Amino acid sequence: MRIKDKIAIVTGSGQGIGRGIALALAKEGAKIVGTDVTDKIFDVIKEVQNLGSQGLAIKADVSSAGQVGEMVKKSIEQLGRIDILVNNAGIFPFKPLIEMTEADWDKVLDVNLKGVFNCTRAVVPHMINQKSGKIINIASIVGVVVGFAALTHYSASKGGMVGFTKSVALELAPFGINVNAIAPGSIETPGARMDVNAESVKQFLQAIPLKRIGQPDDIANAVLFLASDESSYITGQCLVVDGGYTLQ
Repeated sequence: MRIKDKIAIVTGSGQGIGRGIALALAKEGAKIVGTDVTDKIFDVIKEVQNLGSQGLAIKADVSSAGQVGEMVKKSIEQLGRIDILVNNAGIFPFKPLIEMTEADWDKVLDVNLKGVFNCTRAVVPHMINQKSGKIINIASIVGVVVGFAALTHYSASKGGMVGFTKSVALELAPFGINVNAIAPGSIETPGARMDVNAESVKQFLQAIPLKRIGQPDDIANAVLFLASDESSYITGQCLVVDGGYTLQ
């Protein structure tokens, strides 16, 4: 129970990595504010409550500063404080650059990068008043360590997220607030599943030294470490969790 009674906001927690993070934090005693743009978030918060933790489901679009402000206000009103923010919400629509429209670019940057700005800016005043807090941004190996074709907008958003992490870490260090990022590799989630044959999967696995696709719990466990006091001397860093994929 490393984070017992801590209040954690997890964005994009309706499924996949975000759901895994929310449940992992709940198992360690945290009270969870789960946010997403879909109704799936209500089912996830029921799972949180079934684990014996308090949960609050709020539908919100992180690209909207107004909706984020209301989400943070409601979290404070009902739970009293915010100790942990996990900026996980993100989208990754594949599209070659030559086919990409300005609207395509803006949508990905608005959710993936402006969303991190909106949520961080909204919770920081409360964390400064407390003189404590943990902010964890879910980036990606894409745009941070490697590039992937047809994901230039996503790469730009995730690279920008790590730059944001480093600068905000410097600004908030005097207030006892840790700001870090995690760069997942290939993680098996509903959003990432592709219709590929067994031979393609086998070839892809050959590129991963640990010879398996990552699971949401692999990222959730890293978040748990960065959300706990065990990481109190770590800030402004990006932890790669990819089974060794980027070592080759």
